[in-house]
Amino acid sequence: MYSKILIANRGEIAVRIIRACREMGIKTVAVYSTVDRESLHVGLADETICIGPAAASESYLKIPAIISAAEVSGADAIHPGYGFLSEDSAFAEKCVASNIDFIGPKHSIIKMMGDKIGGRQAAQNAGVPTIPGTKGALNNKREALEASEKIGFPLIIKAKAGGGGKGMRVVYSKSNFLKSFDLAKLEGEAAFGNGDVFIEKYLQNPRHIEVQVLGDKFNNYIHLGERDCSLQRRHQKIIEESPASNLPDKVREKMWSASIRLIQDIGYDSAGTIEFLVDDQYNFYFIEMNTRLQVEHPITEIITGIDLVKEQIKISAGEKLGITQQDVNFNNHAIECRINAESPTNFMPSPGKIIRYREPGGFGVRVDSGVYQGYDVVPYYDSLLAKLICFGKDRNEARIRMLRALDEYQIDGIETIIPLQYRILSSLYYEEGKIHTGLVESLLKEI
Repeated sequence: MYSKILIANRGEIAVRIIRACREMGIKTVAVYSTVDRESLHVGLADETICIGPAAASESYLKIPAIISAAEVSGADAIHPGYGFLSEDSAFAEKCVASNIDFIGPKHSIIKMMGDKIGGRQAAQNAGVPTIPGTKGALNNKREALEASEKIGFPLIIKAKAGGGGKGMRVVYSKSNFLKSFDLAKLEGEAAFGNGDVFIEKYLQNPRHIEVQVLGDKFNNYIHLGERDCSLQRRHQKIIEESPASNLPDKVREKMWSASIRLIQDIGYDSAGTIEFLVDDQYNFYFIEMNTRLQVEHPITEIITGIDLVKEQIKISAGEKLGITQQDVNFNNHAIECRINAESPTNFMPSPGKIIRYREPGGFGVRVDSGVYQGYDVVPYYDSLLAKLICFGKDRNEARIRMLRALDEYQIDGIETIIPLQYRILSSLYYEEGKIHTGLVESLLKEI
């Protein structure tokens, strides 16, 4: 087992990893930018190293600075958390070349599954359903236009190296296609350094459901059930739950089996997530694999009792999975709200000082937070402040408990999306489980 791990991240996920390491008897090293000097993860770690100025490109995304910090501190491994360098295959490869373990899958798998086209091909090879679309990247407008007419409208243009909703354009008619094609390419180039795009058939208001998987270095593979992540704004999730409601058991089990086939086929050796879109006829289609820990991993931990961060670390250190599929039991229903520092109406970031902070509590409530009263929310990074997780014996108890917890949560000095989340969870649509990827937009129009 490792003696010291460097966390190449910040905020609540860095705090989460530090806590898991402390319980495992592993020392931690926190890296931070100049504006994060007073951050919670810096105060909790055993050692701290400043790696650069505020801009992520000069600190949290600067590979030489992070590798140097690991070498200087004597860290055995680097945990990337999510975001930043967590799905950067070059970073994972550089860690290995520097004799430092990267806590995640092999860099070749990160590269393959991070490429949306490569991921589609891997899924097809494993017999996992995929949405109709182009087989490769589209290099010119004429080729793209011909492909769009074959697939049919509406369709979605996606950046080949994309993620987080960037480099995506939904197109409803031929007249808007070429402009959207150019914009998607520009966004992909700006965000990922790769302007290649491909096209898929666009599903109207599907559900976004993902399956949590674990694999080790000894060809042992399990799933930990599914999460419904349909409630999104701008392709970014804001409320998740597990298990997915109103999903037939036969469909659920088919998705689990498809996910296991895929990770067996590619020899996956870490925690990961297989993401699907599900239409109104319960047909499901692979869209991508996230080769890292997900933001919403706590709800899976709640319903299974399995600590995903610890399992991820143990797998990386060369240990066999200590659990089989038969050991995985699902209990309770869990819901997570991402507490973002944003306007609840237009989602504009809301940086500033938190002048009053009070977390909710009580039975069935968990808060994973990276902030505190007096903390300065800076404008340089993702707006996620904390994750509020509630569980109950069934979905309605979890929903009611979440409403109570949201009402208790006090964050003054900045705006958060708590009012919108409260409205969503109070709606009849949510109460009856009639959720899909277009629901948040619909509710905002009603408001």
